[in-house]
Amino acid sequence: RALLVLACCAAGVQALPHIVAEEPTPIVLWHGMGDTCCLPFSMGAIKKLLEQQIDGVYVRSLMIGKNEKSDQENGFFMPILEQLDYACDIVQQDPRLSDGFHAIGFSQGGLFLRLLVQTCDVKVKSLVSIGGPQQGVYGLPQCTEPAALCKEMDKLLELGAYLPLVQHRLVQAQYWHDPVHHKRYLDGNIALPLLNNELEDKNVSYAQRLQALEHLVLVKFENDTVVIPRE
Repeated sequence: RALLVLACCAAGVQALPHIVAEEPTPIVLWHGMGDTCCLPFSMGAIKKLLEQQIDGVYVRSLMIGKNEKSDQENGFFMPILEQLDYACDIVQQDPRLSDGFHAIGFSQGGLFLRLLVQTCDVKVKSLVSIGGPQQGVYGLPQCTEPAALCKEMDKLLELGAYLPLVQHRLVQAQYWHDPVHHKRYLDGNIALPLLNNELEDKNVSYAQRLQALEHLVLVKFENDTVVIPRE
């Protein structure tokens, strides 16, 4: 999906003015499921495109893990709350992000960056979620790469997304949102109902931090084939 976004961006580059600023606001990227921070034909290319178009901009593409392999695996198997803590540590400890940054997330990364805004004490100026499943998913029919990880995900989801074993093992189960059995979702999902403030005890700071954004852009793919429902 990052490749699709890159193609769209590249096609429009000729029409975009070259941005020159003395101190451009840094940008933080978070990749989607199955991707990594730095693949040269996906997130690496998007990072490069931003750097080419905005003179002197600092772009940090989040790597959740010690290397790209663990980053990819953690997109499936590191619990959401742990990923948010990990990402929060990265941005809090990066001195170049201390005065604030723009955040751009792709697919799963779009959801996670919105959750990061809610839970991490950092200054995010603008949030752009491209194809982010903000209300969760009820199907992932087009996960094909990496094949081994997608097969493991499918196997676990077939057991039952809300089984405790699956909830504590699989990231995608933690934003699995059954629209038919709402109580089962609220009772069985250990992450998304909490982070989306759908439980009885509300965290008012979540809304306050989102309201503090200068800009919030949520992009929906009209012909999304990766997640169901695309809304």
